[in-house]
Amino acid sequence: MSKKKSNSFVKGAAILGIAAVVIKLMGAFFRIPLGNMIGDMGMSYYQSAYPIYNYLLVISTAGIPTAIAKIISEKIALGDHLGADKVLKTSLSMMLIVGSIFALSLVIFSGNIVSYVKNPNAIYSILAITPAIFFVSLMSVYRGYFQGYQHMEMYAWSQVVEQFVRVSVGFFLAYILLSKGVEFSAAGATFGATIGAIFGSIVIIYMFRNFKKKTNFDITDKFREETSGEILKNLFKIAIPITLGASILPIMTIFDLAIVMRRLTSVGYTVVEANRLYGQLTGYAQTVVNLPQVVTSAVQISIVPAISRFAALKDDFKRNQTIEVGLRLAVIIGLPSSVGLALLSGGIMRLLYPYQIEIASNIGAILGILGFGVVFLSIFQITTGILQGLGRQKLPALNLFYGAILKLILSYTLVGIRVLNIKGAAIATVSAYGLAALLNFVSMAKVSKLKINYEKLFFRPLVDVFAMSVVIEIIKFIVSPFSDRLATLLAVFLGGFTYLVMLFVTKTISDEELKIVPGGLKLKEIGNFVNSWRK
Repeated sequence: MSKKKSNSFVKGAAILGIAAVVIKLMGAFFRIPLGNMIGDMGMSYYQSAYPIYNYLLVISTAGIPTAIAKIISEKIALGDHLGADKVLKTSLSMMLIVGSIFALSLVIFSGNIVSYVKNPNAIYSILAITPAIFFVSLMSVYRGYFQGYQHMEMYAWSQVVEQFVRVSVGFFLAYILLSKGVEFSAAGATFGATIGAIFGSIVIIYMFRNFKKKTNFDITDKFREETSGEILKNLFKIAIPITLGASILPIMTIFDLAIVMRRLTSVGYTVVEANRLYGQLTGYAQTVVNLPQVVTSAVQISIVPAISRFAALKDDFKRNQTIEVGLRLAVIIGLPSSVGLALLSGGIMRLLYPYQIEIASNIGAILGILGFGVVFLSIFQITTGILQGLGRQKLPALNLFYGAILKLILSYTLVGIRVLNIKGAAIATVSAYGLAALLNFVSMAKVSKLKINYEKLFFRPLVDVFAMSVVIEIIKFIVSPFSDRLATLLAVFLGGFTYLVMLFVTKTISDEELKIVPGGLKLKEIGNFVNSWRK
């Protein structure tokens, strides 16, 4: 792979990954004290707004940025910058209409929604977050444009600003409204998402205008100008399968919410107790599980235009190398995250939620189950990006649909077993991601016809993670009797360091691959030191 384009893909993923980590840290600093302040009941109101919001957001925006990025990356690969600009203008007109319709729809049907899920006090949170749909729809177009040009720093800045404003305003409003009741405090927290989306839109529009002023592309009229109808047809051809696939998770979450609440009450839990258990799953455990996903999501976003570009240029060699790097990142990131969360689940929850210690053990058990799903979700996310880049958008949607059906069946069955209760929903989630990841991986292998080195892709990282696990267990055994918090912190730090060293010991990462990773020269020095020590 040419160094320039390799750097472009990996650099883009690194920029988005760093931004995503910053965003998640801000989210954690928001969600953790928010959880301590409003409790699991308030978190249930807060979290109940998001499945519905996410569903409408997915339908209105999910496939559009990827479709825009794919089409624009193909056009600029061929030098058609005028065509890329027309794609942007057409997409903007469409999304302004779509965002308005979906925001209005949520306002109209909010009462019916909270009645269906039997959580009436969540209506304030739903109404507070509704305007965000319009502004996020607007941002999605500009983000897709910059994604297509592989200028991920502008994409990232808008995300960081949006999140900073969201958590700052959200926590402030939650605090001042707490005296009115936790349902109003939760609504204040969700309204931060609306203010954040407004500021994120302002920032990305400002950066777009600066980008157009500073760039000077060679303009040619050798390309036929597409009509708006043709552009929309191409956008929908790509976006609809992606949107259907992306909408499966929010739909699944909405049905899962109803199933979980009804099954918990059917085995003897009160509505209040069921709300608390659901809040523990979605408001606490899933907050931690989502942290590793931000990096693989960044790789997914960055890999789509990279593969689309090489596919447009019919460069199969560079396309396959890009796929290999993406797959390796999925396993190298997802596997240690998965095992680490499973081994340290209890300690992590007690460390993060010291004021909710009475429920930390149960949340830790939930996290211990969900942790195993991280590696499956990592593989699913990146193989989805690969398949989208290859123009096979329908396959990830179909594979996730099969996973969603499995989840609903298992949730209904397992949550109804009182000894499992909410942990049954966690088991169902892991099983769903496992099936979807397996089907996606098989689909990707067939479509790309890539010869996969399974020993390097899976076996070496497994050896690295085993060494990490041994170190974690030793630290827990020695230090936990004296300090649970210290044991958790040491296990995270030394376990992570052990894994990094083992990557070089087993040569899971090669010197050539390090050259295209931002900061890779520093890591290469560590690798050289480790290898010299072995000799």
